[in-house]
Amino acid sequence: MALEFTDSNVNEIIASGQPVVIDFWASWCGPCMRLAPVIDQLAAEYDGKVVIGKYNVDDQTDFATANRIMSIPTILCFKNGEQIRELRMTGPTREQLKDNIEKLIAY
Repeated sequence: MALEFTDSNVNEIIASGQPVVIDFWASWCGPCMRLAPVIDQLAAEYDGKVVIGKYNVDDQTDFATANRIMSIPTILCFKNGEQIRELRMTGPTREQLKDNIEKLIAY
């Protein structure tokens, strides 16, 4: 199961230096809902290697605003406390997401 990111925990998790993948989503977003089971599957598949989770833009706003999230679903990737900008994705397929997770691990 994917981790739930909130404004109160997201910066601490990123600061840990681990590879982190954040899915920005909302319950009213059809593409977000289609991506949700993929995020959960990949969270289980990469457990112990990458922290993968979801950030609900309706319930939380500070981190989304700070990262200029303009559309959802958007995926941000972090490693060593820094965002890996070339791995930012909007509306990815499972294959694109998995490919970018592998790149994040190797980064």
